Amino acid sequence: MRRLQHLRPAMGAVKKPIRLGCGDGTGVGGTAGKGHKGQKARAKIARGFEGGQLPLQRRLSHRGFSNERFATVFQVVNVGMLDRFEQDTVITPDVLKDAGLISSRLRPVKILGHGSLATRITVCAHAFSRTAVEAVKAVGGAVEVLD
Repeated sequence: MRRLQHLRPAMGAVKKPIRLGCGDGTGVGGTAGKGHKGQKARAKIARGFEGGQLPLQRRLSHRGFSNERFATVFQVVNVGMLDRFEQDTVITPDVLKDAGLISSRLRPVKILGHGSLATRITVCAHAFSRTAVEAVKAVGGAVEVLD
């Protein structure tokens, strides 16, 4: 009966490693397969070393990290544009989209303080500038920040 301790690899499946530098009769004695003299015969060479020539990774142009892909891009609406709405209107991103002031309901909206406001309105947006909040509250309106 065969047992685990009697199992052996098939003939020719396992080769003995070449023992470098073990005499001239082995074929790899003396210089141990490294040839004669020179940098490669003496020490390890760093990967990518090109003999003193500027290495490839330094020749190519470098690009740094940019946080632009992860930045929040707001759709901007100025306070002066909100003057077209009637008194006591609640202005949401849906209302702004229907009025043609923003292009998408999905992207966040920021209200900036450029222009003047004459009507009292409630503005709901994702972000406000300080001057926009002051302009809306100056006419008795309200500001609500969306998540």
